[in-house]
Amino acid sequence: MNIGSHHHHITIQLCWQQLSSVLEKVLATQTGAIQRAAQVCADCIEREGVIHTFGSGHSRAFAAELVHRAGGLAPVNRIDLEDLALYGTWTLERARALECERDQEAGKALLDCHQIEPQDVFFIASQSGVNAAIVEYALQVKKRKHLLIALTSLEHTQRTPSRHPLGHKVYKLADIVIDTCTAHGDTLLGLPTGEQISSASSLSGVLIAQLLTTEIARILLARGKEVPAFVSDNIQGGIERNLLLQQRYEKRVRYKG
Repeated sequence: MNIGSHHHHITIQLCWQQLSSVLEKVLATQTGAIQRAAQVCADCIEREGVIHTFGSGHSRAFAAELVHRAGGLAPVNRIDLEDLALYGTWTLERARALECERDQEAGKALLDCHQIEPQDVFFIASQSGVNAAIVEYALQVKKRKHLLIALTSLEHTQRTPSRHPLGHKVYKLADIVIDTCTAHGDTLLGLPTGEQISSASSLSGVLIAQLLTTEIARILLARGKEVPAFVSDNIQGGIERNLLLQQRYEKRVRYKG
């Protein structure tokens, strides 16, 4: 079979259309969930709390997008499996291993690497929401009575068996669920040879992160509260302004590079 003859099935335009339709679906169907999540985040910031974000694999894109960037909010702390080595007792090799997200012990140990207060709110971004470390981490968050927001593909997680011994999935443990509106398997385009390529979950996550930031700021402004937002380090006076914000939260937020 001449594979080249089927190249017209996949084009930049088609990929763009598929990505756009996912993002349109997020706006059409997830605005309410994003608003509810923003409400609890605004409450958390008002109570001097910290928002903790976590993402495994490529869902790290969502977690990183909310943290320590121009236009982002200061009281946001990124929790990552690598923290088990950076601030815990694990070797970096073990914490970085692909199997780590399937290791229940990893999920158990994560919260102890950070300074957590009762009013803190947690985000977990996971496309499938079924791996043992991530589910265990969600269980630990709920055990401590924190509010948990899950960012997941409902289509993917509902069609995938849990890999946690208790059979839980992240979205079932969460107080608020935001659907990335991405497909089971997280691909966009089928090739004539059977493979699937391109993916929307990172883009969907980054979009949701920006919508959340906007809505949190809107709520804080409506309440007459300060919006603790970073500016770019690379504009005049930016570094000084950002340092003041960092100092306010530095005991609770790890500003990693």
